[in-house]
Amino acid sequence: MPQLEAPRLAGRADLIEIRPWPETADPIRLIAGALGAGAGRTIGVSDRLWSGHLLKLQDALPGARFVNAAGVLRELRQIKSAEELACQREAGRRTDAAWEEFIGAATLAGRAEVEVARELAGVMERHGLGEPSFLICAAGPASASPHHMNGERPIQEGDAVVFDFGGNIEGYHSDITRTVHVGEPSAEFRRVYDTVNRAREAVQAAVRPGVPCEAIDGVARGLITDAGYGEYFIHRTGHGLGLDVHEDPYIVGGNATPLRAGMVFSDEPGIYLPGRFGVRIEDCVICTADGGEFLTNTSRELRVVS
Repeated sequence: MPQLEAPRLAGRADLIEIRPWPETADPIRLIAGALGAGAGRTIGVSDRLWSGHLLKLQDALPGARFVNAAGVLRELRQIKSAEELACQREAGRRTDAAWEEFIGAATLAGRAEVEVARELAGVMERHGLGEPSFLICAAGPASASPHHMNGERPIQEGDAVVFDFGGNIEGYHSDITRTVHVGEPSAEFRRVYDTVNRAREAVQAAVRPGVPCEAIDGVARGLITDAGYGEYFIHRTGHGLGLDVHEDPYIVGGNATPLRAGMVFSDEPGIYLPGRFGVRIEDCVICTADGGEFLTNTSRELRVVS
């Protein structure tokens, strides 16, 4: 690592050997020398290694074979230890508390999404969650866009507002989504909201070791399809959560990976009616030997706000 960054890992030689380099050094040459030349060498690299670095390493080690190390890391990371789960439970507890403080006092109508998002971010920081890992505030027609970028449009009476956010404890993330309504919702909105919430509950009830990830996705998708909204459920039911906000296991059709105790993943069915509104309700789940345990537990009842 660059010499100027080395103090950040001072005292952590128990974790990794640290080799600082000065500004005038060639880090690629130093890394290549540490790895050693030789035809037939296989070197695993993270799927987050910048291509500019990888291309230079390949030039410096022409006899080596470079492979994706994700397969090794996946097995290490997708089953959480007791210590990791403790961090995620605490992150979930603080996320619940931050949401309750925010939504209990929030007035949304007339305020821009970006302004509301800043307020929620401040509450999260006060609860010790650091800067948000991500924070979506999507109102009105934008609520039908699952990964909407917060904008300047003022929130209006009659809007659905989707809040999707998370922080971290010791690098382990939380992830939650709640959908609220500004003013009295229509009968259709209530019907959609109830459908999504029932799908979320059904997923938790289906979680147990040995069940394939794709079967969990099928539980939510089947319920939403039976309610007549299948074409509007446009993403997977969930993703793993840990040191990254998105990691294995993925709860999606075609993934036959069986659940194992210690896996943590999101349960986030949604229905998105283009140009009108969207509803997503999300909690993250620990797969335990006895079933699914939610990491966040703040109320999922429909909140009508001003």
